[in-house]
Amino acid sequence: MPGMKRDCGGAAAILGAYYVAVQGGYSQNLHAVFCLAENAVGPNATKPDDIHTLYSGRTVEINNTDAEGRLVLSDGVSYAAKDLHCTTILDMATLTGAQGTATGKFHAAVLTNSQDWEEATVTAGQSSGDLVHPLPYSPELHFAEFASAVADMKNSVADRSNATSSCAGLFIAAHLGFDFPGNWIHVDMAYPVHCGERATGYGVALLPILFGHHSRCRILRNLAPMSSENGECENDCKASKKMRLS
Repeated sequence: MPGMKRDCGGAAAILGAYYVAVQGGYSQNLHAVFCLAENAVGPNATKPDDIHTLYSGRTVEINNTDAEGRLVLSDGVSYAAKDLHCTTILDMATLTGAQGTATGKFHAAVLTNSQDWEEATVTAGQSSGDLVHPLPYSPELHFAEFASAVADMKNSVADRSNATSSCAGLFIAAHLGFDFPGNWIHVDMAYPVHCGERATGYGVALLPILFGHHSRCRILRNLAPMSSENGECENDCKASKKMRLS
């Protein structure tokens, strides 16, 4: 698939943001989890109707082999919760082409289980220039799109006209569990990550500002939308989508 170089945009943004955060000094535990995979045809390739057991323990019936990034990303957030014991997990990915339809070329989409973090992400986007707009978070209405007769869920929606970017994010949330007691923030930035054939660097400024209340850098602290008192982020964790190697 020509042009998929930009599909590593989530991993690239996390790496850049992590570097900025570390250079500025960070007062809490901070992890970067890279969910990397080569998307290539081979004897072990995923096939339609395969059923995989993901790291969360949930089984997934494959009904769309192009919806492969969410599989490794779901493993990443599950690992962050189960093994790293993260209390705040942010994943960033070029997850869906539908993001461009939902929020356009310039705004990434944010889906989260916390209204406070939704507002903080939008504010951090305005401060950083990496603009963000919320998606509907409604598992009780949208998660049924993944219903499967033979597994816990399918990997792609039944109705492609029903909030597909929100649904894709909910696929990832399901592998944390909708009863996850911490904060989960999902950023789909498929469109703002590129301009034509070139990368924009989207996300590198957004995340250090979003989590700036734990930075020792005065600029990041001043721009941060949350203070250390109201931002419960003792063990922030960022996870990125897989990288396609071309």
